Amino acid sequence: MSRVPSLNSPFMLGFDDIERALDRVAKAASDGYPPYNIERVARDETQPDRLRITLAVAGFSREELDITLEESQLVIRGRQQDDKTRQFLHRGIAARQFQRAFLLADGMEVLGAELKNGLLSVDLARPEPARIIRKIDIHAKD
Repeated sequence: MSRVPSLNSPFMLGFDDIERALDRVAKAASDGYPPYNIERVARDETQPDRLRITLAVAGFSREELDITLEESQLVIRGRQQDDKTRQFLHRGIAARQFQRAFLLADGMEVLGAELKNGLLSVDLARPEPARIIRKIDIHAKD
């Protein structure tokens, strides 16, 4: 099934990249592992308004997790190795790998990450939008 372009208005010029990004996000959203939350964290004395992504990564150590910023995409990867020295009678918890990608708006900053009690939290700063008004000169040609 093909998707009907949603940004095809003649008044929206130069939004082709956003259209492609929406397609990428729609394809990546189908995988449900690991589960995650995205929350808005109010500003305080030391921090601006920010967003926090929290992933449930129980069983992963800090060394098995990797967070990278690739252009405008925040990519979180987890890689677990099978422990060959252990002999399981029942194996209900599999060693898994995952990759979760989040498309960030221009200007978003990654403030840091924390792993606590099996939850990986990544804080992002939401940029304050700058209101730009610029006068455009009109040149007359005769």
